[in-house]
Amino acid sequence: MGIGWRQWAWPAAALALLAATGCESGTTDAAPKPSTAPSTSVARVCAKPAAGPAKAPAGAVTVDPAVPGDLAAKTENSPPHTTFWLRPGKHTLMSDRYDQVTPKEGDVYLGAPGAVLDGRRSNQYAFGGTARDVTIRYLTVQGFVAPLDEGVVNHDSADGWVIEHATIQKNSGAGLMAGARQQVRASCLRDNGQYGMNAYKGAGGLRGLVLEGNEIVGNNKDDWERKRPDCGCSGGVKFWAVNGADIRGNWVHDNRGTGLWADTNNNDFLIENNLIEDNDGAALIYEISYNAVIRKNTIRRNNWVEGRANAAGGDTFPFATVYLSESGGEPRVRARTDKIEIYRNVLENNWSGITLWENADRFCNSPANTSSGDCTLLVKNIDRCVPPAIAKAPLYSDCRWKTQRVDIHDNRFVLDKSVLDCTVMCDRMAVLSNYGTYPDWSPYQGERVAEAITLAQHNRWHDNVYVGPWTFVVHDASRTVGFKQWQVTPYRQDAGSTFRARDGG
Repeated sequence: MGIGWRQWAWPAAALALLAATGCESGTTDAAPKPSTAPSTSVARVCAKPAAGPAKAPAGAVTVDPAVPGDLAAKTENSPPHTTFWLRPGKHTLMSDRYDQVTPKEGDVYLGAPGAVLDGRRSNQYAFGGTARDVTIRYLTVQGFVAPLDEGVVNHDSADGWVIEHATIQKNSGAGLMAGARQQVRASCLRDNGQYGMNAYKGAGGLRGLVLEGNEIVGNNKDDWERKRPDCGCSGGVKFWAVNGADIRGNWVHDNRGTGLWADTNNNDFLIENNLIEDNDGAALIYEISYNAVIRKNTIRRNNWVEGRANAAGGDTFPFATVYLSESGGEPRVRARTDKIEIYRNVLENNWSGITLWENADRFCNSPANTSSGDCTLLVKNIDRCVPPAIAKAPLYSDCRWKTQRVDIHDNRFVLDKSVLDCTVMCDRMAVLSNYGTYPDWSPYQGERVAEAITLAQHNRWHDNVYVGPWTFVVHDASRTVGFKQWQVTPYRQDAGSTFRARDGG
């Protein structure tokens, strides 16, 4: 859990608004001539939530807000596959903090216009249990006080739930947990204390997640990274060991910390057509994970708070807006792609751009692995990653998460330092590692990993458009080069790209 190296962590929607993308080839200082992508509307579902049915559908059980605990009681006394219609008004549970609604398989919950399920800052959970294929639509869920790392809706990560046109807001912990095949669409995940959604399932795996057309705003309101420094326990959405996720058309903005954070053995992500803006930390972190397509997103004004704070503290690490930490393409892990491909995105006036990082000291069984107890998806038994076997093939390669096979192309990177009010350390792309030192039995000591990530692991930038005074950090945090040096031997990056050094768009 949490980002490796010095275990630094980042505290802190139909479809996204796409701005111009550029893909003209050319030489340094050539003026880019970007093409324009079609614009679509942003999912402003928090300000204008869709209204539910004004009358109970045929056969539905009506729930009365004047009767405390009516929803939980009628759920308990009804058979599976029952539809419940919540009348307008504030619905409550009974007074015990563990009182909650425990659906049966196939139950459907529909909120009338103005229907709210309120925890009154007393109940911990709204909907729990292990029933599959539950649907919640048009309902506001608020005021619940789930503990740290736990969630209010689908508390037990049951499979197959559908959350649509819902507002889940002003809760402690995570507004929403996730199970396999869960679909979250056109919903507002707003102002929750820790996460908008915590996509974590303790056992059985989490596959086939869909997050589409949602507004994810103002989460990590309780500022957990400040309360527990380096916990890696915050963000708009956090994903853990999810195999297969489609994240499209969401508006992810103004979260305290990271917007979207995939941490620990995620695989097969498609992140497209999102608008990710004004988050205090990174727009996107993809950490010790595999195989993803990140395309056609508009990413702007992210990382101003965290980037500025780290620079002010004298930290020279290239804290990025899109940050890949020990993550890459791996053909042996089945997915829709065998690399991480980042293309046709617009990144505008963020604190720095894309960083590819690999911690030489973070691998299976290393004390420096902040996801302690986890190993790569290539090694089933973590006990194999010990000397002397780890120093030889295949374990030398398979016992560490590698930032490899990352293809960054046809993006537009715009930076105007006057907009950010910054002079240094907000203008960087990076591919780097640290000097391996730890533990004393590590086979990755010295510059082995830095050389590999920079020159030998098939990480490529090409056919991009740069506007503004970009610089490039290579090999290690002490080495910064300009665009011309970045393009020639030994780095040979950004073939076919254009670069206009002056500030502005």
